[in-house]
Amino acid sequence: MNKKLPSYLLEKYQLLGTVTFSVLFAIVFLNMYIPFSDTAWFGLGNSSYFLYTVIFAAGSILFLALSRVLMYKVRKYMDFTYLGYVLWCIAEVVLICVFYTLLTVDIAAPGLPAWKIFSKAMLYGAIALIIPYIISGMFFAIVEKNRTIRLMRSRNVISDEERRRDNKITLFDNNGALKLSVSTSNLYYIESDDNYIKVWYTDSKGELKTYMLRCRLKTVEESFRDSPLVRCHRKYIVNLEKVKVLRKEQDGYFLDLDNEKITPISVTKTYLDNVLKKFSPQEQVS
Repeated sequence: MNKKLPSYLLEKYQLLGTVTFSVLFAIVFLNMYIPFSDTAWFGLGNSSYFLYTVIFAAGSILFLALSRVLMYKVRKYMDFTYLGYVLWCIAEVVLICVFYTLLTVDIAAPGLPAWKIFSKAMLYGAIALIIPYIISGMFFAIVEKNRTIRLMRSRNVISDEERRRDNKITLFDNNGALKLSVSTSNLYYIESDDNYIKVWYTDSKGELKTYMLRCRLKTVEESFRDSPLVRCHRKYIVNLEKVKVLRKEQDGYFLDLDNEKITPISVTKTYLDNVLKKFSPQEQVS
């Protein structure tokens, strides 16, 4: 459970898809179980509980959306583990059930003890949300696996031997389509941008250019392990052939590239050992 959560589960479209599917699943499930529950009070149309139903539904959807936005923001500053993700999902269910319990005690079942209402809410809330969470995770895992298979088949078009001989970095998008082939003598670094990557390189005139394609930085890292490309940050892969200086400052390590237009790139603790292994002791700066 302490294993790092795959990054594709925390991407913007996956989080949005999870919320959308969970809301639709919950609506269908709740409409099925209402007739058999003694604590359910949802009602539409001319029902006296119509306003409260709208308040609960809108509040719960807004809460889930804000929770996933926060999750997306937090992932930039910390690595989610499977345990952390599971606890986050459970916390979402608990808070929504607390909200439901407070409404029910006040408006629908004043005679029932709060603990009984909450316990039933947790049971049905877990079914209504945890099940679609699991289904969504399995669906995105299958999609990611199929995407990886397509990329592996596409990369067979250009062999590793050909890439080394030509000193080329050949990049494919998520659909396996070849998008960019650039010489390592022109490539500076690759930057992650949500579901895309930005490739920073110089053209034949020596001008710094960027090229964006839909691909994960992790895919690039795994595809070019034996190349000059090295992961130094959650957002960056750097071409070591373009590194002029490795600096150690008070707030960490930085890489200076041999282009004045490129700001120094930070080396985070997670990837520090990986970077330092690429430098000889004489090249390291203390």
